[in-house]
Amino acid sequence: MRYLLASISLSFLFLCKAWAASRPSKIYGVNLGSWLVLESWMLPQEWLDMGGQSCSDCSSCIATESSFAKAYPDTVDATFAQHWDTWFTQDHVNQLKAAGINTVRVPLGYWIVEALVDRPAEAFPRGGLAYLRRGLSWLQDAGIVAILDHHALPGVQTPGQQFTGNCTDDVQFYTPYNYHRALVWTAVMTTLSHLDSDFGSVFAIEAVNEPIMDADETPDYGYFQKNFVETVRAVELTLGIPIPSMSLNVSTSSSNFTQALSQASAASVFTPEVQSALAEAVPILLEIGAQYGLQTVLTSSPFHSSRESLMTTFMDINWQYDNPPNPAYAAIGPQGYDNHLYYSYGGVAAANPTAYLESVCNLQRIQADYALDNTPLWFGEWGLPTQFTATNEFLYQWADAQKWAYSQGAGWIFWNFKTEISDLTNGTLLASQWSYLEGLEMGFFTKDPSQYNNPNVCAPYIANSTTNSTSS
Repeated sequence: MRYLLASISLSFLFLCKAWAASRPSKIYGVNLGSWLVLESWMLPQEWLDMGGQSCSDCSSCIATESSFAKAYPDTVDATFAQHWDTWFTQDHVNQLKAAGINTVRVPLGYWIVEALVDRPAEAFPRGGLAYLRRGLSWLQDAGIVAILDHHALPGVQTPGQQFTGNCTDDVQFYTPYNYHRALVWTAVMTTLSHLDSDFGSVFAIEAVNEPIMDADETPDYGYFQKNFVETVRAVELTLGIPIPSMSLNVSTSSSNFTQALSQASAASVFTPEVQSALAEAVPILLEIGAQYGLQTVLTSSPFHSSRESLMTTFMDINWQYDNPPNPAYAAIGPQGYDNHLYYSYGGVAAANPTAYLESVCNLQRIQADYALDNTPLWFGEWGLPTQFTATNEFLYQWADAQKWAYSQGAGWIFWNFKTEISDLTNGTLLASQWSYLEGLEMGFFTKDPSQYNNPNVCAPYIANSTTNSTSS
């Protein structure tokens, strides 16, 4: 983007990103898991030290952010502030940059926008947005781009999972009320991604992490997909960013963004759900602006932007079954697709090294998605765990083979950047298979993520699948 003249006021500088964040030609990334959406299995000792509990059924004890906030209402914010401050630091950014990582996926809960939490029925720690802003600014300085991943949705999108922030079988996300809250979240995050200079590293927003796989259990999810995209593009249209086949049919302010967004919420080009989400986002943005010193950029600065649109992002169509909606039908402007693949959970290949390598080296997911217009596709979560006891020798192969397979598409984002190393994780056992930084230290990952320990790792296995493995 063009550099601004030094004479322009500091307040107007909030409108500019230090550099234009865009998707790398090949993504080499990591997730910042357990930072702003904590999953206690990844840091079991720290969780106990914080006051959490460990149990086999995560709904039966203090195992999630929600249950923790309800158990410790007076101290939860301070306790989590300490966690946010130490789990992801400038030193980690430095290590990731040195390792050639160019992308991070940032899992977020809907409660990062605190006004969306229905207190007291819902409870979550407050204050995470300050740490998100700081972390994104570090990433921007390092030249690492970010995907904001709506990892934990209002009402819970998947049963029995720590990553939803509230481990429960009472899934309520797929309802008009919670779809609405997710759209308001989207409007707020899109606005901040364009107008808050600390968000300058953001190039994409992901709508929903891992919805229920059976599409019969996710009513109106396809309609939500369209409203999600439309909400992002509505904010961008209000900013003056050209959007294919869309234009505002109402007059809006050119010097007060929140006023303009309120006016845009009346545009008949948008669905009623999008109109309602835009209108509800306005007072929330004003509150955030007052809290973080963004009043000027939101209310009294020219805000026309020539910057690029964000990439809207979804789990790919093949994540679901039973006649799922195709997110490609929702696309307006740039859009990306995310697939997650964990062999350790079964159902992909027989539990032996040969079957694993035959399967991943002959993977057809990129081609299957391409046939349904779900492209570009990246693999936004994967790891090294297996269903069998893997030797270090195999893990060198397993890391190389997965990197090679996923790089046939738009790239990969490993889960996770780190995990705890303690007696409760059997020393480095957990980290050796779930931590990119530990895997790098152990040599499973190369110092240049585009390279391999063995560039021909898949050569013996390509087109050599047996009945013991299933490429999917």
